[in-house]
Amino acid sequence: GMVSNWTKIPPPLFKKVVIVLIDALRDDFVFGSKGKQFMPYTTQVVEKGTSYSFIAEAKPPTVTMPRIKALMTGSIPGFIDVVVNLNSPALLDDNLIWQAKTAGKRIIFYGDDTWVKLFPKHFVEYDGTTSFFVSDFTEVDDNVTRHLDRVLKREDWDLLILHYLGLDHIGHMTGPNSLLVGPKLSEMDNILKKIHISLLSKEEASLPNLLVVCGDHGMSETGSHGGSSEGEVHTPLLFISSAFEKRSAPLAQPEHVQQTDLASTLAIGLGLPISRNSVGNLILPVVGGKTMREQLRFLHLNGFQLSRLLQENTPAYEKDPGYEHFKIAEKSHGNWIKLYLEGNNSEILLNLGKKVLKQYLEALKTLSSSLSKQVAQYDMYSMMVGTVIIMEVLLLLLLSVPKALSKRAEFEVPLSPPLFSLLFYLMCLMLCAVHVIVCTSAESLCYFCSMSWLTALGVMMLISALTCGILSAIAKIFENSRLPPKNPIVSSSSWSEIDVLILAGTTGHVLSLGASSFIEEEHQTWYFLINTLCLVLCQELCRNNFLLKECDPLHSSNVKQNFDSIGETSECKNIDIPVASNSKLGKATSSPEFIKGADQWISLATPWIILICCRLLRSLNQTGVQWAHRPDFGHWLTSSEHKSELSFLAVVSLLMIFFLVQRRCSLVSKIAMALGLLGVYSYRAAIGNVIFPWQHGSKDISKGITEARFVYVFVLGIVFTGTKDLLKSQVISADSSTKSTGLWEVYSGLVLLAALLFRPHNLPVLVFCLLIQTMMTKYIWIPLKFDAAQITIMHYWFGQAFFYFQGNSNGIATVDVSAGFVGLDSYVEIPAIFLTAFATYAGPFLWAIHLLCYLSSEVSR
Repeated sequence: GMVSNWTKIPPPLFKKVVIVLIDALRDDFVFGSKGKQFMPYTTQVVEKGTSYSFIAEAKPPTVTMPRIKALMTGSIPGFIDVVVNLNSPALLDDNLIWQAKTAGKRIIFYGDDTWVKLFPKHFVEYDGTTSFFVSDFTEVDDNVTRHLDRVLKREDWDLLILHYLGLDHIGHMTGPNSLLVGPKLSEMDNILKKIHISLLSKEEASLPNLLVVCGDHGMSETGSHGGSSEGEVHTPLLFISSAFEKRSAPLAQPEHVQQTDLASTLAIGLGLPISRNSVGNLILPVVGGKTMREQLRFLHLNGFQLSRLLQENTPAYEKDPGYEHFKIAEKSHGNWIKLYLEGNNSEILLNLGKKVLKQYLEALKTLSSSLSKQVAQYDMYSMMVGTVIIMEVLLLLLLSVPKALSKRAEFEVPLSPPLFSLLFYLMCLMLCAVHVIVCTSAESLCYFCSMSWLTALGVMMLISALTCGILSAIAKIFENSRLPPKNPIVSSSSWSEIDVLILAGTTGHVLSLGASSFIEEEHQTWYFLINTLCLVLCQELCRNNFLLKECDPLHSSNVKQNFDSIGETSECKNIDIPVASNSKLGKATSSPEFIKGADQWISLATPWIILICCRLLRSLNQTGVQWAHRPDFGHWLTSSEHKSELSFLAVVSLLMIFFLVQRRCSLVSKIAMALGLLGVYSYRAAIGNVIFPWQHGSKDISKGITEARFVYVFVLGIVFTGTKDLLKSQVISADSSTKSTGLWEVYSGLVLLAALLFRPHNLPVLVFCLLIQTMMTKYIWIPLKFDAAQITIMHYWFGQAFFYFQGNSNGIATVDVSAGFVGLDSYVEIPAIFLTAFATYAGPFLWAIHLLCYLSSEVSR
């Protein structure tokens, strides 16, 4: 006790440590009813065995790679790791694996190859499995388990890490309430039983072994992850060892800890230094069996590491409440040591020890909390450069928009004058000087500064050119405003309610993105805007059909002509509507007889039908953040007891899709479309989402690869036919009819692809999308003769709304990764990314293609 030993690392508490990480393991899968039913051994160990159980809270983004980083470094990864998750680079931060390797520990790893990418050359033995092929539920786990018997018999390892992916894949494909979840949990329970029994049989009296069971993240009610809902952030964390006391009473409610606490706790358990950037706290019950002196020593180590990290990140660290608490606890610890060395074994020593323990825990909690807020460091310089470029491009586009929307439809961006101006070269020099100053004085690593000087110069030239271009465009606008108008007699037309709504709605939506709560619930903004648009369209239709008829007979005859000309345009322009049987082409009359036509009443009802469709779609998928957990019609349909209802809905939806799409297609495309939609249903039946009427009992579930590829053949065939017509109209003959047909066939091919990739309960979204497009084309856009800008923005609004009707949100958790693996039997990067992106953005994309089809058909305007 005379010589200080505080710089030495304490000896390890456990001989061998096995970490079993089960991907997407939610807390209720272990502590809830599913755990009792499917994981009996684990439940018994948790309730009556020598174990400590916790609920670990993960910070978003809840995707695998950032969570592995958090578990092994104890730090909080940033959102850029969501992107990096797709192709993980080696982890350069101080971490538990590196510390263990440096200390001579032999580490073996089997499972998700993200670990192999993050920690290259750290494992004495490893076998990585790809994490992205989500339709593989069994082989991905069998590849881990096949090594288990052999490794557990050996003595040449200290740390064994197993990462099981099957449960995560089941979640992505079929959700947390799937029938496949139970058997997978039973499989995991048997594996944990095997490992635990093996560790107990090999234990020595001196040093026990430790089994850690955890999840990297949970899963949402749809089976995805990435966001911050309770199901995604709460994961079980179990420590099982003979070193712990046997639990006398069943566990009431597990205590909540942070996921980052695991790194500090394992470092102490293995006798390693705590990672430099760790913000985690030691989980005290794990070392609770040790003497008071050892417990205080462990807490002091953790506190010292956190206070050092605070000193590095905060200039005024001495005023931080956590640092102050730590210094008080350290002083009390010194007093306790003095009493201890004097040989005082009274109750005073015990009470003082408990008091110091409490002070340390409070200090650690406060330090960890303040560090969590500061550790996220952002590359401000690179972000500012990127923001400046984006804002300049946006401003240049806004300055060019009035000319682009004029009758001549010019789109002119002045580029040559700025490149030969003195201002351009002066700006380049000034920006280069700023770049040199920032990069030579910056203490932290900057992405933009790490680029080559040639690339940096190119960026500076781009910023300068854009600035000069903006100034040139503004000067041109002022110059044109001084010129006298060419036709002073014609007055500018007044704005209609539609124009005001479109401008106010679009501007209001952009402004709403300044608030995070509006981003979280952006779907509400779009639902409100399209509902308002429908009501304004209703007013416009009423005015055109009733009010203006009485005031202006000439106007009524024009409206009549507009309705009657639908038949003509259907033949000449290939609009996706059959010819009206009672059309009297070219008829002009001032009488109100057109009011009696069926078309007019359908036209008046159209906005209300659209409103009903939108209301039904809102009930299908709950989205956003606040109410995403609420039950919806989609959840009801996807539950296993309603499979026959889902099958019936899928059949009706596919028939409706065929009816709405086929009318403008050629005979060959119609046949391909019908067979393709039949293939879509067969695919969903093969993977167990829907059933055939003659199918009794549970059929063996396959991956449906053959059925999906059968559909892909028809998708490619229809798209190829459409592309051929488009090329013919451009190259051989400038025929607008052929061009319009070609575009529609490309569109129908993409509709078939969307039908294949959408989950069966989402097929009504596709039906209502086609129905609204058909009704608006025939009964609103053509009769009311809206201009291109108005129709474009209406398409944009509906496209955005349909993005949310699909069940998407601005949270990454709603991305349906399973769509990227339809028809694939292994992970192929490019098709997987394309299919996932198409399935996610199908709503906006289909409305954009429909806009092209509509505008190309309006040849006379």
